[in-house]
Amino acid sequence: MTILTGARVVTPTGVLPSGWVRVDGERITDVGATAPPDDGDLVGLNDKWLVPGFIDLHVHGGGGAWATSRDPAEVRRAVQFHCGHGTTRTLLSVATASAPEMIAAAGTIADLVDEGATSDGHVVGVHLEGPFLSGVRCGAQDPAWLVAPDPQLLDELIQAGRGSVRVVTLAPELPGGIEMIRQLTDYGVTPAMGHSDGSYADGAAAIDAGVRLATHLFNGMRPSHHRDPGLAGAALDDSRVICEIIADGAHLHESVIRFAVRAAGPSRIALITDAIAAAGAEDGLWPFGSRRIRVSDGVAELEDGSSLAGSILTMDVAFRRAVAAGVSVVDATAATSGVPARLLGMDGETGSIEAGKAADLVVLSPTFDVEAVMVAGRWVGEMA
Repeated sequence: MTILTGARVVTPTGVLPSGWVRVDGERITDVGATAPPDDGDLVGLNDKWLVPGFIDLHVHGGGGAWATSRDPAEVRRAVQFHCGHGTTRTLLSVATASAPEMIAAAGTIADLVDEGATSDGHVVGVHLEGPFLSGVRCGAQDPAWLVAPDPQLLDELIQAGRGSVRVVTLAPELPGGIEMIRQLTDYGVTPAMGHSDGSYADGAAAIDAGVRLATHLFNGMRPSHHRDPGLAGAALDDSRVICEIIADGAHLHESVIRFAVRAAGPSRIALITDAIAAAGAEDGLWPFGSRRIRVSDGVAELEDGSSLAGSILTMDVAFRRAVAAGVSVVDATAATSGVPARLLGMDGETGSIEAGKAADLVVLSPTFDVEAVMVAGRWVGEMA
């Protein structure tokens, strides 16, 4: 049994200034703010922050590895890299590619889901980012492989994931888009809207049909206008929708992050990375399907500069940037842990520091740098 003491423990209701957390096996068994118990090994955290493990809903790779590789070892390297930055549960994103490539990637990720938790965190499922996207707003997605909503292809992709496909992003304004949203809800998969040129009306119709997630809000969407706020406006306006935010300093201005948190409320914001393999690796050119991504000075773009192409963000940096933008530590913790857990239906298991939940924890310095990561009660590497 381990008792973490002297930390600023971030709970769903606030911060315990000098709190303690007792971990027994894989679980948190108690949390308190008075004198800590003495029935375990005491680990003093000396006024550091203790937050729940981060949950990334949208990540393509990191540490030089792609999460959509057919090589499970490469996928594990990407997960391991992000775990070192505090991500204890990962939803791996499959970008638009040929149908056989997407099917193969979904199968590889399903194998890792079946393996269960490892010392480098949990792979909780598959996010399919396409191929049912708008050519007008495809961003770095390869337009050669975009297709109109096809129920049979969707069925093949879902079957390839063997129950691990959790989220599918599509453009709801495409012919058959609304019907596909209903198809996804029948599968028990969360429909997300993104990479779309849809209007506010399109977004509202999609939400009524079952959309519950806005993929990287504002990015890959028709710009909001005061006469037509577009999908972003529809998402912010409806309490049923969770909104992804990329807080990397390139995708959104700080004021837009503050606006989104105020408009949606902290219970509907999920910070994501949308990271590519170049996260944590060297600048330069990176292959991305038939395209190439140029990474320079912290920004990833298509080689021709026509679009941002994911990010090199990690969840700890997203947390710091959100706090720097004016988001409270409690709300930033909800956005990196609690809200993603709720979207995935895992909030009874993880996403907050509470008795009975998994001991997925991150120790942060007073300036929010990762100092240690715990997955299911086990430290990843050594305590810093």
